[in-house]
Amino acid sequence: MSFPIYIYIAILLVVALLSTRLMKLIKLPNVTGFIITGIIMGPFVFGVLFNNFTYEGIKEGIIYKYINQIGWVSNIALGFIAFSIGTSFHKSSLQSVGKRILVITILEALGGSVIVIAALLVTHFIIPDIVTWPIVLTLGAIASATAPAATLMIIKQYNAKGKLVDTLLPVVALDDAVALILFAILFQLAKGLAHVGSEISYYDMLAKPLIEIVMSLGFGAVIGFIISFANKLFKSRNNRLILCIITVFLAVGLCELFKITQLGQFSLSALLICMMSGAIYTNMAKDSGKTLDLLDRFTGPIYMMFFVISGASLDLSIFFNSQGLLILVVSLVYIIFRVAGKYLGAFTGAAITKSEPQVRKYLGLTLIPQAGVAIGLATTANAELSTNPETSSLGALLLAVVLTSTLIYELVGPVISKFALTKAGDINTVEQK
Repeated sequence: MSFPIYIYIAILLVVALLSTRLMKLIKLPNVTGFIITGIIMGPFVFGVLFNNFTYEGIKEGIIYKYINQIGWVSNIALGFIAFSIGTSFHKSSLQSVGKRILVITILEALGGSVIVIAALLVTHFIIPDIVTWPIVLTLGAIASATAPAATLMIIKQYNAKGKLVDTLLPVVALDDAVALILFAILFQLAKGLAHVGSEISYYDMLAKPLIEIVMSLGFGAVIGFIISFANKLFKSRNNRLILCIITVFLAVGLCELFKITQLGQFSLSALLICMMSGAIYTNMAKDSGKTLDLLDRFTGPIYMMFFVISGASLDLSIFFNSQGLLILVVSLVYIIFRVAGKYLGAFTGAAITKSEPQVRKYLGLTLIPQAGVAIGLATTANAELSTNPETSSLGALLLAVVLTSTLIYELVGPVISKFALTKAGDINTVEQK
């Protein structure tokens, strides 16, 4: 028995929408509810009902096929996320945050990445068949990303104000941009190392990834200038919104186009293209802020679907095979050492820039949550690695680790953020409920 995919999508949206009420009651971010919805309504829980209550052959089932059919939404959602990150690079904003914020952001992002890579390298020598070099590099890049939503909710709920908040807000605005660049570099190297069955050349390992990054940024700049010019021709906000939507679809389409042999089989980064386009657009187009406000309202349902699909893509079957315990160990290593790296990097950056004591002590604790961009990068890695039978298991492992850690981060992150903001004196204890 099966039912039309449109009914399935409607069910997903209804359950996800209802989950926001539950999350509000237990004071957790909506993204947590969306991910849980995807897990429950996905092929590895709900889909089992249509597969004789077994994981055997689950990827041939109707629910798994439905998730694959709507998987393109994830690529579009990632494009919008990257475009939004790019728009935070307005020249006035960059001038106002100054070198201090830039130093702290780079060090806290690199701190999370470097410490995770070091920890996973130790794990690699213990279980080399599970934690391969591509896993080490890709998870290391993803570790640099931060999800500010949970922390920002705490700031708004308790009307937090002070030195820590003043530093935190610009840091989280720039953090994900650093993560995108790190991912573009390290994942290209990871893909080269993942082709175990082929001869590895210096061109594939070093030159080609650099070319792909430069091409991505170049295409992004060109598109950004084009839509900025078109902004003068189209005055209504609806038409300008359409220009932004065109940008994202064009970026994703260019990435698919350049994969063909005739154009060199380049793996361009839609994230970098959209980020650069957003940066050019916000600086070149007049009144871009009004269009971006409209874009924020438009993308809400898309982001909901993205997180639901991400949760549905979590392959629970890998936790029930002979390597399930080892995968949980990898997740635990990633979670613990990413937190350590973020804290150490933020502390070092704040100390170098001679920031206030409360910023040095507590900034790292407010950077623990991880969701949107991290899940997006893991989804991208899973999609690309899954095209090759030799590397498909790597993609599943990456997504499992990131989604598992995201659930934990989103559960404990808000509590720790509130603790840090209170200790820093940015939350008035009299106002707490």
